[in-house]
Amino acid sequence: MKDIIIGSLQQSMDYASYRALCEDNAIKGETTGPVQSETLIHFSKLNHARMRRLDKKSVIYPETSALLSQIQRPLTWLVITESWCGDAAQILPYIHKMAEENELITDRYVLRDEHEKLMNLFLTNGGKSIPIIVVWDPTSEEVLAHWGPRPIKIQDMVMKRKASPDPEPYEEFSIRTQKIYLEDKGKMIQEEFGNALVSIIDN
Repeated sequence: MKDIIIGSLQQSMDYASYRALCEDNAIKGETTGPVQSETLIHFSKLNHARMRRLDKKSVIYPETSALLSQIQRPLTWLVITESWCGDAAQILPYIHKMAEENELITDRYVLRDEHEKLMNLFLTNGGKSIPIIVVWDPTSEEVLAHWGPRPIKIQDMVMKRKASPDPEPYEEFSIRTQKIYLEDKGKMIQEEFGNALVSIIDN
C-alpha cells in the first residue's frame, strides 16, 4: 500500500491543475478517462460549471474550521476523482477549501482510471466509486483515514437504487441527488469528513 500511495502522490496534481484540466475538457468537448462517450462529456461540462460555482460560493462552517485548526501535524489528502463524476463535482470544492483552513494540510488529486492499483485499495462494496479522500501522514507514511465516495444519505439512495428491480432512470436520479447537495450546502460533507478526522486529532 505504501509504495502505491507514494507513487500516486508523485504523479498527482494540485487543485488548481485539476480544475484547469476540467475546464480544458469542457472547452474541447472531452472528459477524463479512456471512455469519451457523449454522456460522460456532457457530465464533465455540467460538473465544470458546478465546480466553478462552488469554488466561488461554498462556505466552510465555523465548527469545521475549529476542528481543522486542531490538526497539528502535516497531512496529505490524496483525492481519487474523474471530471465526469457528479459526486466529485459537489464534494471537491469543499475538500479543497477545508484543506486551505490549515497550512499543515496539502490536498492532491489523481484520476481513478490512471491509478487502478490505488483505486483497488479503497473500493466501496467492491466497486470503484469516487471520489475517495485518503488521509496520508507523510511523516510516518501511513493511511490514517479515508472517506467517500459520498455522504451517507446519498450513498443509501445509491444502494437502494442498485437493489431495486425497477431502478429510477439515472438522469432523474442524478437530478434528485444534485438537488440534495444544492440544498445541503456542504454540511453533510464537512460533518462526515470531519468525523473521519476526529480520531487523528485525538491521537
